[in-house]
Amino acid sequence: MAEPLIELKEIYKVYQMGEEEVRANDGVTMTIFRGEFVAIVGKSGSGKSTLMNIIGALDVPSDGTYLLGGEDVGSMTDNQLAQIRNKMIGFIFQQYNLLPKLNLLENVELPLLYAGAGTEERKERAMASLERVGLADKWRNLPNQLSGGQQQRVSIARALAGNPSLILADEPTGALDSKTSRDVLDFLKELNNEGNTIVMITHDSSIALEARRVIRVHDGKINFDGDVNEYSAIL
Repeated sequence: MAEPLIELKEIYKVYQMGEEEVRANDGVTMTIFRGEFVAIVGKSGSGKSTLMNIIGALDVPSDGTYLLGGEDVGSMTDNQLAQIRNKMIGFIFQQYNLLPKLNLLENVELPLLYAGAGTEERKERAMASLERVGLADKWRNLPNQLSGGQQQRVSIARALAGNPSLILADEPTGALDSKTSRDVLDFLKELNNEGNTIVMITHDSSIALEARRVIRVHDGKINFDGDVNEYSAIL
């Protein structure tokens, strides 16, 4: 049996908007196993972004239990959350989030720097990560010297550099044209085939169909969780 990586049990995230109580996540329970490629899909306002922030240890639930690799994330301090993000999660963002004044190698090195890796180890692992996405020859370039697709590949290299347990991709093709989107999705599939656990957040059902499993969120609740073929059949 595959080992659980993400375990959410009765997760609530409640915000007070004036006199109104908003339940962004309303009793979410799910398990994601190591090696899965899961798409979390939902329209704007569905609660998927709040759920992503909880999964990514960027926020904690108002109530419920979140275990990441068996560790209780929901009860962690801000410093502990920062450590778990750095140690266990590689982030891929829609807008790449590359630092414009650092070259590609320095950008990819950043999570390793925060993790306390030595200079030589950082350079070696960052270069290997750039090699993996086909950009090692451009390591001296600044982000603005690259196309959008190349910048997204750098952000993937940065996510991979720390050898994370989880790759969390937030609308990874949102800023890309269709051909470049196809290349990025194919690369995520390749990473999954190599054993990496990938959770992709998207509002687009056609993008969600690239995963192996789809979890759909609506009004803060999960209203579908199943195989991608089952999801395709109900679209």
